[in-house]
Amino acid sequence: MGIYFGTDGFRGIYGEVISPDIAYKVGNSLGGLCQHKKVIIGRDTRRSGSLLALSFASGLMSHGVEVVDIGIAPTPVIAYLTKALGYDYGIVISASHNPRCYNGIKIFDKDGFKLTEELESIIERKMLYSTNLGNDKIGRYYSRPRLIRKYKDNIVSKFERLDGLKIVIDLANGASTSTAKDLFTSLGANVIVINNGKNGKKINHKCGALYPDIISDSVKKFKADMGFAFDGDADRIIGCNEKGEIIDGDDILYILSNKLSSGETVVGTSMTNKGLEVALAKKNISLLRADVGDKYVVELMKNKNSKLGGETSGHIIDTDFSTTGDGVLTAINIASLVKKSGTTLSKLITFKHYPQVIKNVEVIDKYRILNSDFLSSKILSIQNLFGSDGRVLVRASGTESKIRVMCEHINQKEAEKWACEIESIINSIDQR
Repeated sequence: MGIYFGTDGFRGIYGEVISPDIAYKVGNSLGGLCQHKKVIIGRDTRRSGSLLALSFASGLMSHGVEVVDIGIAPTPVIAYLTKALGYDYGIVISASHNPRCYNGIKIFDKDGFKLTEELESIIERKMLYSTNLGNDKIGRYYSRPRLIRKYKDNIVSKFERLDGLKIVIDLANGASTSTAKDLFTSLGANVIVINNGKNGKKINHKCGALYPDIISDSVKKFKADMGFAFDGDADRIIGCNEKGEIIDGDDILYILSNKLSSGETVVGTSMTNKGLEVALAKKNISLLRADVGDKYVVELMKNKNSKLGGETSGHIIDTDFSTTGDGVLTAINIASLVKKSGTTLSKLITFKHYPQVIKNVEVIDKYRILNSDFLSSKILSIQNLFGSDGRVLVRASGTESKIRVMCEHINQKEAEKWACEIESIINSIDQR
């Protein structure tokens, strides 16, 4: 990670970490790297999104780049169109699952993949020196929201119809408001939509992928076959089956692994539940673990020639369809598998999760705490105590001032006990 860029782009509170001036500088820095001088840009529903998008576009245009703005669109739409239409880069103005006061910048290369850390470092260095070209070389700006239709048509062409399925979707008042309902309806599903506001005032606010109980309650209320909740930019998905039981990214990887052959691999992260690893092994499918962050999952997938990967949090990458996490596409894929199987979603998930306790500890200086010798020795002693019955993971959040603590153990009480112990140690160090 660099000065500005974290595990998933550049993100922070609007007006503090990210501003129109910063967006202009990033755009201007990227402009000098464009070979064909063509960039596509989209955003989620946040109120600050329009200003940041225009500022970023101005930075690009001052470097002679033609900018095509498609307006409100999920992150995976930009990734798809960047590659399909031959743009140098694709830009998303979004803070993903974070509250509305945040915003951010995600950048995709010409092949629809997130930038490497090396290229992010180059952009950061270039931000120190803005470049403006002469009047005859200033780029132009175009508004082309209709391009989203190309993404929708591509998705619809890849799946059979979903007639007879009743599906609830929670759009988190975010970017999926421009695609999700249309896609499910086009495929014949009976769709019930909740949290579909477009003004950005309630994006991710007690809704979407971070609040799965809402989709669970709605599925039970409407007697639906399944439900899916997305985050603000719709690259993440959490679902529930017909009983209202929550399914996370590990469950989804297990469902989608049914299309893989013996001997293939699935890529997860250090947070992926050990229960999935055990279940995949029974099908002679290996689980490989990448660092937390979907771009690291994709990187390992490329290196190991894996078709399927993802995170417990719901970023699912299926290279048969996409180069990045796509919540809506994944939801359609799951619904399609249920339709083909002729059974219920609950019967497609047969593995048992190891109890896992996760603590998100808000701190002042996450790196100082992680460098504590006392914390390191305590973590090591707990892991030795767990042995093969569990795992301990303590890491810094890539996007927030938090430390993530995960304790996984066959025994739920043991996982809870030691997760609380580590949380207490972190808080005591933070207060010194």
